[in-house]
Amino acid sequence: MRKAVITAGGLGTRLLPFTKELPKEMLPLYIRERNMIVLKPLLQAIFEQLYDVGFKEFCFVVGKEKRAIEDHFTPDYEFLNYLLSNGKIEIANLMSNFYEKVKESVLFFVNQPSPRGFGDAVLRAEPFANENFLLHAGDTYIISNDNKHIKKLLSVHENYKADATLLVYEVEDPRRYGVITPGSSNSDVIEVVGVEEKPEKPKSRLAIVPVYVFNPVIFKALQKIKEGKGGELQLTDAIEKLIDWGLKVVAVKLTDEEESLDIGTPETYIDAINKSYKMVNK
Repeated sequence: MRKAVITAGGLGTRLLPFTKELPKEMLPLYIRERNMIVLKPLLQAIFEQLYDVGFKEFCFVVGKEKRAIEDHFTPDYEFLNYLLSNGKIEIANLMSNFYEKVKESVLFFVNQPSPRGFGDAVLRAEPFANENFLLHAGDTYIISNDNKHIKKLLSVHENYKADATLLVYEVEDPRRYGVITPGSSNSDVIEVVGVEEKPEKPKSRLAIVPVYVFNPVIFKALQKIKEGKGGELQLTDAIEKLIDWGLKVVAVKLTDEEESLDIGTPETYIDAINKSYKMVNK
């Protein structure tokens, strides 16, 4: 699998006024690299994580006022030379390594003119994702040893010949998330017989982490559904449509050693940056 779609089109209203000019997906987390602890924008951390497991074609779905994202992924060699000439060798090497990964990748930027939901953002990537692809929300990062969660997601999707493979984890209050209705399970792979966005009466405590693998049939499902909760096009409704069509949807659970970091609110961002700092100092 070569193609990855990363969504970064939301307004980040719960993080205003900070996100008025800087997208929330550019907020930093602590990452350890080359025995250094550095602050990396979340989108860069996600991009490098996917690059390191073999992805080389990326589609970023961005909002109309998110030029900062495209600018960040445009190599700035003048700045790199400035760092080198001022003796900032270690950080210059880190930046150079990032730029090399960008140069070796194909990057597309697709505009989402108005924030009509996660499903609408995914639908914007249809011309790019004409084969099996990985979808990753730009406001969530998974701490995982050797990126095992991505590798497992990909292998399960292939081995089970699934049309959609979801990543899930157990939460105390699932009413704030997309939630699956589990069917039969085999080890840590779960058959998904239903999904619902922010249910009042959840059928499980298994919340969806916004990292998925899809066949292109997901776009047909997105075109069939209507606007759901909040007047937005919900990806969960499209996944439910796949289930209605009798297609194969499975889920993989995060392990106890893996951690999902969400930056959607001030509270979750504080938690994310604290957890990321704790992890790099282990």
